Parts: sequence; structure tokens; C-alpha cells
Amino acid sequence: MMVMLRVTAVMKMMGKLQASNQSQLPPPNATSCDSAPEAWDLLHRVLPTFIIAVCLCGLLGNLFVLSVFLLPRRRLNAAEIYLANLAASDLVFVLGLPFWAENIRNEFNWPFGAPLCRVVNGVIKANLFISIFLVVAISQDRYRLLVHPMASRGRRRRRQAQAACALIWAVGGLLSTPTFLLRSVRAVPELNVSACVLLFPHPAWPFARMVELNVLGFLLPLVAIVFFNYHILAALRGRMEVGRTRRGGPTDGKTTALILTLVAAFLICWAPYHFFAFLEFLFQVRVVRGCFWENFTDLGLQWANFFAFLNSCLNPIIYVIPGYDTLR
Repeated sequence: MMVMLRVTAVMKMMGKLQASNQSQLPPPNATSCDSAPEAWDLLHRVLPTFIIAVCLCGLLGNLFVLSVFLLPRRRLNAAEIYLANLAASDLVFVLGLPFWAENIRNEFNWPFGAPLCRVVNGVIKANLFISIFLVVAISQDRYRLLVHPMASRGRRRRRQAQAACALIWAVGGLLSTPTFLLRSVRAVPELNVSACVLLFPHPAWPFARMVELNVLGFLLPLVAIVFFNYHILAALRGRMEVGRTRRGGPTDGKTTALILTLVAAFLICWAPYHFFAFLEFLFQVRVVRGCFWENFTDLGLQWANFFAFLNSCLNPIIYVIPGYDTLR
């Protein structure tokens, strides 16, 4: 995921640095708005504690899920392959959260150097794409199994799951490459900090980032998820109507309920982040202006980041409550 943990002054200062070498819209006056110091002070004190709690929960939960899937040393079925990869992605992601918790506690003064600035943010962005693509793949797998069962034979389905997961990890890494290259630590005199920031090399990059993040990373996958799960529900409803309880009864119902819960949790956690990320883009290109929108966007994005973080903690809990045996 691409988490833009930046205070308003950092954004404006980076805009000034970039504007000195290229033509683009002038940044707003850095002193034009009250930066809501009480709200930022609360965020600096409270949010790091929440993030560490999410980190611990996600670490224990995802390790548990992986141990359940991998320690028995048996061949995983297709659904388990997808969920094991999702747990692995979440585990890698939560390992980076302590760095951002300390960064926020330190009022965005990045203390870990430029290499970790790039690596931590690159991993975060890769996780955004890997997670949502895996949710799409899980929904697609259930769709094929329930709607087109003859085309979803065991061995073929398992090989397809392995290939899909390998491709998803590769694409997630590829899409995070710009973050590895463009993230850097820069001094921000207005705040007396050295911040880990994203420096765009060209005025067109904010638009490209918005398309990549909001369209490729959220809207298109959302359409696919809704499509697959609509047909999953229709298939299960049809099975119940014709009384096919032996194959399409409790097991299919529990499995689909689990998958739908995973999808719903993902959307609830990620939709606020994508809303504020898009609002940030609108503010950068000055479609929306004013102090209210500035503070609303900046503070909202910080808390939306927390809800996005929370998804990696919730996924293991969702696995445990209904029981992973429903996915076999």
C-alpha cells in the first residue's frame, strides 16, 4: 500500500523543492492555514500506540495462520494457497509498522535513514496491490468452483492458484518500484525535521499515481470482486432451491460466508484510505482548496492509514472465528 504519512508543511515544502526545478502549479502558502496543532498533537501521541497494537495482533495472528497451513507438511488446496499467501503478505507488511509508529511519534522526523525510507514504503505499497489482487483471486477461485465446477478440477485448480500467487507477488513488486526509487529523506526547515517523502520527478506523476492507486489498486478490483461474489451468491441460492445439500449445503455456505467476510473487511478498511488519497490528489492539483479541506485531508489520511493497517490484523481473526476447515 502506498501510505502518504505526511504533515501539511512537509507536502508544501516538497512542492516548493520540486517547483524550483520544473513548471507546475504553485503550492499554497505554507502559513495560510492553521495546521490544527491540537489535532496533530493527539495524533502524534495516540496513533503510534494503535499502530503497535495492530502490529502485535497482526504478527501473532498471521504467524498462527501460516503455522496452521504449513506445519502439517501436507499439500494445500487452492483456497489454502491463496489464504497462506495473503497471510504471508500481511506478515511482511506488519513488520514495517513499528518504523512508521516511531516516525509518527517523532512528529515525522524519520530517524532510520534513506534506505529504510525506501524499503518500508516500498513494502507497504506492494502490500496494497498484493492484498487486493489476492482478494480478487480468492473470489475468482470460489466463482469458478461454484459457477463452473467442471472447469475447476483439483490439480488444475491448485496449479492455477500457485501460478496466480506468483504472478500477484511479481506484479505487486513491479508496481512498488517507483516508490523504491522516488522515496527519499529531505530536510524540512519549517518543521525542523528530516522527513521520508515521495518526490515526483515530473508534474504528471501525481495523476499517474492517482490512476495507479485508486483505479488499478481499488476501483477495478472492486468491480471484479462484486461481479464474482454476486454470481457466487446466485449459485448458492440456486443450489439451495434445487435441494443440492450434499455438495452445496453447509460447507459451501460457510466457505462463501468466510470469503465474503474477508472481502467486506478489506473494503471497510481500505475504502477510507482511497477516499482520502483521492482527495489529496484533488488538493494537490487545486481542484479543492481552502484551510478546511487542507486540514480535513491531511488528518483524515493519517487516520485512514490506521484503518488500512487494521486489515492485516483482522484477516487472521476472520480465519480463526469460522474455522479454516471450511476452505478445504
